[in-house]
Amino acid sequence: MTAISTQVIWLFLLALPIACVAWTVTQEEVFREPREFCVKHSKQGKSIVKRKLFYLFTCEYCFSHYVTIVVLITTGYQLLIPDWRGYLIAGFSLVWIANLYMSLFGLLRQGIKMEKTEIAEIEKEINDK
Repeated sequence: MTAISTQVIWLFLLALPIACVAWTVTQEEVFREPREFCVKHSKQGKSIVKRKLFYLFTCEYCFSHYVTIVVLITTGYQLLIPDWRGYLIAGFSLVWIANLYMSLFGLLRQGIKMEKTEIAEIEKEINDK
């Protein structure tokens, strides 16, 4: 069994790539076209299974669960208990921390966007004078 301090460090470090992948796929311009395709099918799919399946690729919270499963399989990371329960605890903990990171990143980007808008307005006022 790994020391709890090492497990917690791994928790916060492993959540970073989970947040990065989940955010990039569900929010960034590079995946806009596939995301729009998924949004369309999540709203217009004929079956509930099809709608929910496509929705998973449009929601960073939902998608982070699947990224977390891949990370757990590839790393074997367990939290607190060295059996299947450790994987379960690790999975939900990683999702929670990753979504905390994504929320903070979203707030940071929103603040930067607001500052850029304010600067553009000030520059326009100066140029209009």
